[in-house]
Formats: sequence, C-alpha cells, structure tokens
Amino acid sequence: MSIQLKDLQSQEAIVANTPRQVSQWSPYQDNGGTVIGLRGKGYAIIGGDTRLSDGGYAIQTRQTTKVHQITDHCVIASAGQQSERCFLWKQLDNHAEQYEFKNEKPIPPHAVVQVLSTTLYQRRFFPIYTFNVVAGVDKETGQGYIWGYDAIGSFESSPYCVTGSGSALITSILDNQIEFKTQPQNKRDLSLDEALTVFKDSFICAGERDIYTGDSVDYAIITPEGATLHSFKLKID
Repeated sequence: MSIQLKDLQSQEAIVANTPRQVSQWSPYQDNGGTVIGLRGKGYAIIGGDTRLSDGGYAIQTRQTTKVHQITDHCVIASAGQQSERCFLWKQLDNHAEQYEFKNEKPIPPHAVVQVLSTTLYQRRFFPIYTFNVVAGVDKETGQGYIWGYDAIGSFESSPYCVTGSGSALITSILDNQIEFKTQPQNKRDLSLDEALTVFKDSFICAGERDIYTGDSVDYAIITPEGATLHSFKLKID
C-alpha cells in the first residue's frame, strides 16, 4: 500500500508541475476602430474610422468602412468584428427590402431600431459580435435621433453615442462639448457646423492615442432631405 501511495503522490506532483494546456481559439475577434453618433435639431451625424486591425499592431487594411446606409434617413455604424458586421448589415438590408415591398414605402428609422434589437437578441446565446450606433432623422418633424446598442440588442436613445476601441478617450469630450456636463451654464443646442467640428475633433483625438483608430473617417450627415456621405483624413505618420 505504501508503494502505491508513493506512486500516486509522484503522479500528482507531475500533474501539478505540468503546464496547463488551454485552448486559445475563439470565434470572436475585435477588429478595432471607433464609431460616433451625434444628434441635434434637424440633423444627425454618424461615422467611423476606416482602419481594420487584426489584434496587436497588425493592420489588415486602412480602407474598410464601418458605416452603412440603410435608407435615405437611417444609417448604421458598427464596431467589433468585420465578418459579423457584414452579416448584420445584410440582415438589416433584407428586412428593409421586405418592409418596403409590403408597405410601399421605406422603413422608418424607429422600425430599423426595433428590427436591429430583435436581430441581435435572437442571437443572444451566441451573439453577433458588433457594437452598433444607429442614426436617423424623422423627415416629418425633422428631429434627429441616435441609438446605441450592446451586442445582445439592448439599446437607448441619447444625444450622442460612442463605441469601439477609442470610446474611453472620446466619451469625456462629448460629455463636455455636447451635454455640457461640466459647464451647465453654457448648455445650448449646437448647430450642424458646431456638432461636425466636435465630431471631427473627437476622431482626431482618438487617432492620436488609440492604435486601432486611424487613417480616415467615413461619416454621414442626415437631414430631413436625406443622408449624404463624406470622409476626411486622419493624421498619417
């Protein structure tokens, strides 16, 4: 019995000193980047940078867009995994086409918001690995809207939303310049030009400090007349 006990103890010691083998494979990969949405009276602005990273310092491409136009008055921007982003956009396009076919009019922004929430929630046990911001303008009232989502479809409407790898750098800027949280005495509604300046400055700030945000920014300006797509370059060095 003593021999067996000694053998057992030696085997336990070998197991304890053997490096544990842990699988490193994951179906998810965060390809980095930042998306921002702002709203105001008569407009909404939404955009994202064009850098696609592959973890660490590897850059796969500098020219991929994170912005997708669903209708003339509704645009989505998505951070997270590139393949999941493309899959989700196709799902939303299919829903928009079906809605227009059945109702003979484009799907309104508020309906897109609910469709996106339902689509994400249906995959809550194996989530679509994207973090989305939706911008829209009600063409009847002219009111702009911004909705921010998590990966399983929870959402809320707010004056601004930022998600992605640069969100920690930008949130405080928007708190100060859009909501005036640290200067309540100066709180007011920003014009489209003022909001666009804050929007661009926020990306410039993130591009200086976040290695996953950079190269250029694709963005959309939505008004009651429709959405127009634009871009601008970030610092290259």
